[in-house]
Amino acid sequence: MQERPQRRIDKRVPRARALRRDATEAEKKLWQHLRQPPFKEHHFRRQATIGNYFADFASHQAKIVIELDGGQHAGSASDQVRTNYLEANGYRVLRFWNNDVLENMSGVLLTIDTVVNAERPPTPDPSPPQAGGGE
Repeated sequence: MQERPQRRIDKRVPRARALRRDATEAEKKLWQHLRQPPFKEHHFRRQATIGNYFADFASHQAKIVIELDGGQHAGSASDQVRTNYLEANGYRVLRFWNNDVLENMSGVLLTIDTVVNAERPPTPDPSPPQAGGGE
């Protein structure tokens, strides 16, 4: 009987789990929306690992990272280094203040939706004729 190769243990997993468990109120609130249509189809993940970083929310499919920041992040040089790394790896980074999520969720969701859909080709107008529906 062949032995299966042992899975490599990712040492980031316990930290990601702790970050999910200890989510801020803003993270919890936004997560409820990202799990529902129309965002559900983009498979956002909470505390997704990208390199050595943990993104608050990331869609690897859409190459979008969403970061929620409290006041301690104002002018943070380390946040800029992190953003540069993520952008160098092909991700678009959206940053929102926690109070924006808590007080202006519709504006936050509109911004995310606009960015998510920016890469989609426009629907032809008028729609092309249906196959076999000769007129």
